[in-house]
Amino acid sequence: MSTNALITGWGMYAPEHVMTNDDLSKLVDTSDEWIVTRTGIRERRIAADDETTTSMSVIAARDALAVAGVDASELDLVIVATCTPDYPLPASGVLVANALGATHAAGFDLLAACSGFLYGMATGASFIRSGMYRQVMVIGVEILSRFIDWTDRGTCVIFGDGAGAVLLSASDQPGGMLGFELFADGTGYEGIIVRGGGSVCPPSARSVADRLHTIKMAGSEVYRYATRQMAESAVAAVKASGLEVSDIDQFVFHQANLRIIKSVREQLGLPEDKVFVNIEKYGNTSAASVPMALVEAVAAGRIKEGDRILMCAFGAGYTAGAAVVEWTADPARAFLAPGSQTRLGQPQRQPELVGA
Repeated sequence: MSTNALITGWGMYAPEHVMTNDDLSKLVDTSDEWIVTRTGIRERRIAADDETTTSMSVIAARDALAVAGVDASELDLVIVATCTPDYPLPASGVLVANALGATHAAGFDLLAACSGFLYGMATGASFIRSGMYRQVMVIGVEILSRFIDWTDRGTCVIFGDGAGAVLLSASDQPGGMLGFELFADGTGYEGIIVRGGGSVCPPSARSVADRLHTIKMAGSEVYRYATRQMAESAVAAVKASGLEVSDIDQFVFHQANLRIIKSVREQLGLPEDKVFVNIEKYGNTSAASVPMALVEAVAAGRIKEGDRILMCAFGAGYTAGAAVVEWTADPARAFLAPGSQTRLGQPQRQPELVGA
């Protein structure tokens, strides 16, 4: 019997500070109406000065462990999907494992931009299916606010900070990861790029003055490519799982732009109630986007045991990823999480009724 990788725990964290569209209108020539019309975003979260990629990851991961009823010492691997790590080296995955007390876990970072969490899910599930590991924490996290040019209206209105995590556990029970699709097209590498800080353009006084350490994006080109590729990746993942699009109960797309989500929904012929959206609250949080949306979808009662979920994202590179998951966990286990954001204060039954 093959080993399956089930989602047994989940958690999220968004910084407390909220930056509204009206706040942004004081920094650049924009307005709430302009931003909402073009992106669907009304506000985003901004990390405090003392918050880091590691500290936000740890909060989300602790919730996921509590929901699953797994101790950090049982973790075999921590994968941190991010393009905003604490340091160029060492990997944030190592720092997160240490902070969690995962003393026996390996750890590494994975960079596939907004698609990073789906790449991490595929990687973690592969480790489990191979028999190498049994408990893998996959985290999507970004502090994009520290890589934004706040004078560039095309990018500063889009991005926000946050973290989301899931625990993948080995099981001989059916369900879990049913199908994946990963995609990359390096011809589009300039579409979304941070030019400074790497080996091509090392940090210097000139690179800082020229704002080469901030995100630059060819908005129209990215929009066209993303709407097509996300739809194709979603269909490919569904096919790989042996299902039809109509078999999927809930779609959790990368929250990059509401118009992109709407276009993909229309291409796939999906009803609105099958597509979860929370972009208005958080903006584009890159690798954190899909896991944060997943956690909120569970809390909102949109996902129940036995449901089949499709998660899909598109990001810099270009990259894209999609995964089909059969949900096997009791959503009420969210109330075992210490973090209020994972619970979202919407109990569907009393937490004392949830089995530990």
